[in-house]
Amino acid sequence: MRIAIVNDLLLAVEALRRVVSSVPGYQVSWIARDGAEAVRKCQADRPDVILMDMLMPIMDGAEATKRIMQTCPTTILVVSSTLGGNFAKVFEAMGYGAVDAVKTPTLGKNGDAEGGALLLVKIAAIAQMKDKSEQSALLKSGLLRQDENAKRKSSSLSVPLIAIGASTGGPNAIVEVLTRIPKDLPAAVVITQHITIDFAPGLATWLAEMCKWPVRIARDSDIPRAGEVLIAGTNDHLAMISGGSFRYTAEPADTPYRPSVDVLFGTLASHWKKPGVAVLLTGMGRDGAKGLLTLKEKGWYTIAQDEKTSVVYGMPAAAAEKGAAMRILPLHEIGESVARNIRKL
Repeated sequence: MRIAIVNDLLLAVEALRRVVSSVPGYQVSWIARDGAEAVRKCQADRPDVILMDMLMPIMDGAEATKRIMQTCPTTILVVSSTLGGNFAKVFEAMGYGAVDAVKTPTLGKNGDAEGGALLLVKIAAIAQMKDKSEQSALLKSGLLRQDENAKRKSSSLSVPLIAIGASTGGPNAIVEVLTRIPKDLPAAVVITQHITIDFAPGLATWLAEMCKWPVRIARDSDIPRAGEVLIAGTNDHLAMISGGSFRYTAEPADTPYRPSVDVLFGTLASHWKKPGVAVLLTGMGRDGAKGLLTLKEKGWYTIAQDEKTSVVYGMPAAAAEKGAAMRILPLHEIGESVARNIRKL
């Protein structure tokens, strides 16, 4: 795999170079010191993956991501060492098509790159996304099995539920959907967006500011509550268990999608008392399509984003192929459709 590095800091470039070079079959194709240089080099020599910093001179990483995706679409992974005050740029880049975000590894006192393991996991996941199947792993995990004897919390399970899954381009798409859902709609919202644990709290804060909804990271034992948005916030999967509460699980361990939309959707189908509305938004790969079909078969109203408005028409396309979506809609129509169908429940 040919991997490009875009970063203006020499120590960061060296740390990234050492992490990439530590894996047989990975090689650094080129290095750019700013976003403008990255755009030029990508047009001349398109790599398999670009590791894109955010704060750089001349052109920042968000603008570079936008221009690369317009002129020579390439898989871009945001790699940033500056989190504070930088979340908006990260989510802007993801809105333009960056697939995920991870912290930049550092050089230790002995010269070894530290913190590179998660970066390598993300790169490996990118390589698997197009054709990896998770169904057997989901079934092995036991998360899709219904516990018929479990005690139900009927009061919590009576709340109408909106479930949203997204990946590449997801943050901006989620904003578009939530801002078109009335704040007084008596429904709970749960979201799985492919994003690293370091960036999930920033996503929750950013969404709350953009949408004016109460948004927070889901915790173990949380129960959906009307008027509140919960977001999967770890590198494990957010799953619903018997009784209608959430917990995080590492299983299935071999899925390239973390956190997985299929895990969330599949466990909602097993453990949520009444049908709700499920939405699958823009994203690379096929995550969420199987889970959306399962929800449809359980009586949920299911929606997928259309190709024209998707940054990457991977996940919604997979749902369309399976017949999992009852409606395929442009992004600006999804929120209103969600609200209209929640009111029918």
